[in-house]
Amino acid sequence: MQALSKNFFLFLSNNSALDRMAKKWGPKFGANQIVGGETFEEAVPLIQQLNNQGLQLTVDHLGEFVTSEAEAVKRTQECIDAIKTIHSHQLNSQVSLKLTSLGLDIRKDLVWDNMEKIMEEAARLDVTVTIDMEDSTRTQQTLDIYKGLKNKYPNLGTVIQSYLYRSTDDLEDLSPYDPYLRLVKGAYKEPGTVAFTEKAQVDENLKKLIKQNLLNGHYTAVASHDDAIIDFTKLFARNNNIPKDQFEFQMLYGMRNQTQLDLIQEGYKVRVYLPYGTDWYGYFMRRLAERPANVAFAIKGIFKK
Repeated sequence: MQALSKNFFLFLSNNSALDRMAKKWGPKFGANQIVGGETFEEAVPLIQQLNNQGLQLTVDHLGEFVTSEAEAVKRTQECIDAIKTIHSHQLNSQVSLKLTSLGLDIRKDLVWDNMEKIMEEAARLDVTVTIDMEDSTRTQQTLDIYKGLKNKYPNLGTVIQSYLYRSTDDLEDLSPYDPYLRLVKGAYKEPGTVAFTEKAQVDENLKKLIKQNLLNGHYTAVASHDDAIIDFTKLFARNNNIPKDQFEFQMLYGMRNQTQLDLIQEGYKVRVYLPYGTDWYGYFMRRLAERPANVAFAIKGIFKK
């Protein structure tokens, strides 16, 4: 049943007609419960509010798979503007981005030039940037770009997905770069030739990756809403004398709010992933696909007054 549910929402995430409807009627379908606003400036008061609660942020301008060079340049400037806004408002926030929004599927030199422009500004203003991971066909390109930039820009992170068979090897390959990594389960529809298909396998591999990266001495962002993963991380860190400043928990805006605050009270660092923009539909469907419990949240959000 869970596999059917995941496949159903992943199918819906690629439905262009529903995507257009969502952009038009977003607020009526609970978009304001999961998205910080249509622009980054709209999200600033919310970020300040979350910062005041002790939460740190990472923001992401929604949208991917850009096919126009002009659009890729526009998305690049949006990232730069977000970095400047974080600095000017003194927000405790990082920036996440997708390479397909910067021209990965157009030309390698285009996405490279756009990333360097972003990282130059991020380095100047001391803002951390994380390259999000997309589907498995783009994993190697993403990691190659990350490694090519990391030595020049230490404030650069990326993502490893536990549902991919290759992730253990990728983690070891990245170790010499002293990586800042966000470890996630993964939210794209992947064939069994490259990815685990059973939730239990994905969960166990995520635990393995958490142990591996922490024992390698690298900063680790554990991005999960699952209590079992959170409790595993806390226990493993205690048993292995890993300090709380070597890792953080990451959760999505609007989900498990009380858990986020409880973790802060326990002395853990918590970062909230806050997307903004109008292109929220595909993002939301993938969140429903990766965790069926999110469906109840969605229904509540839609009908909330």
